[in-house]
Amino acid sequence: MSEPSDLEIRPVDPFDDPTFARWHAVYVAALEDVVGEAAQVYELPETRAQWQQPTSDQVQHGFAGFDDGELVAIGAVVLPQRENLTTAVVEVAVDPAHQGRGHGWAMLAHVEDVAREAGRTLLHCNLRWPYEAGSDGAGSRCVEFATAHGFRLGLGDVQRWLDLPLDEDLLDELAAEAAPHHEGYELLTWIGAVPDDLAPTWAALDGSLMTEAPTGDLEIETMDVDVDRLREQEASLARQNREAYHAVAVVLAAGGGREVVAYTTIVQGNASTDAFQWGTLVHRDHRGHRLGLAVKAANHRQHQRARPDTRRVVTWNAEVNDHMIAVNDRLGFRPASRMGEFQKHLTDPSRPTQ
Repeated sequence: MSEPSDLEIRPVDPFDDPTFARWHAVYVAALEDVVGEAAQVYELPETRAQWQQPTSDQVQHGFAGFDDGELVAIGAVVLPQRENLTTAVVEVAVDPAHQGRGHGWAMLAHVEDVAREAGRTLLHCNLRWPYEAGSDGAGSRCVEFATAHGFRLGLGDVQRWLDLPLDEDLLDELAAEAAPHHEGYELLTWIGAVPDDLAPTWAALDGSLMTEAPTGDLEIETMDVDVDRLREQEASLARQNREAYHAVAVVLAAGGGREVVAYTTIVQGNASTDAFQWGTLVHRDHRGHRLGLAVKAANHRQHQRARPDTRRVVTWNAEVNDHMIAVNDRLGFRPASRMGEFQKHLTDPSRPTQ
């Protein structure tokens, strides 16, 4: 293991444009060094807007590590404020030209101290590696670093790409295949904010995603999502110049009105040619009606007609989520890289030792 470095670590001000741009660039360079083109992160303006005005459901701390005046390492600590209140989400990355000098060790020790001081006892981090390295990332430098410092793999994910445009005939075929199974359900699509009458049930379904989707050995709580939180997230997307594309299946609720029982969302920055598939979920009481396939086919049709400039859609699936992977395979998604969700308990008040 590398010796601790003399890294000078300072908080990052997202309003300091040159420093924040370099902070973002180091993160991108480190990720591209591991997975190449599959790195695909949010653009600098999107990231800057997100950090300049975060939503109230989390507190963010960014850190820059300097070696002889040059920013060579980055760190981040995100503290959830409404659920998972014992958890801190952490990130550490080192510029590829400056790796192997103990900078990662120093930054990890720092972000762990920040998490401890905030009263958090569980660390969560996401690590990336090439698809060919296998489901556990054995031999990957970042995985070896994390496990050497007490992190354990809780869930393996696969990044998949869908190259666009999709053949409209394929979307017609998939929609027709699903249609006989979801009679009595209404499919709706729109771009932008969730309509007021759908917002309560949309938020309730979205809040269950974190625990309805596979979680493996992760310790994670259901999200506490309400309409106010939804509206704040939508406002944050607008500040980042990103647009949300939605498709849902609804039924008539017992007390009148419409209830969202399945949804899917694609998000894309206005200046980006890559789109990101966010959550897709069918309420457990309404599964077996091909609603997942139906809403995804409808949303991809809507999205590519609105954004014909898009070159691909990027998504992530838990490796054990066979049903959603099968749906994505039908659409033409292909594996691009892997990610592991790792956790570590902070039971020792001292810093990690060599």
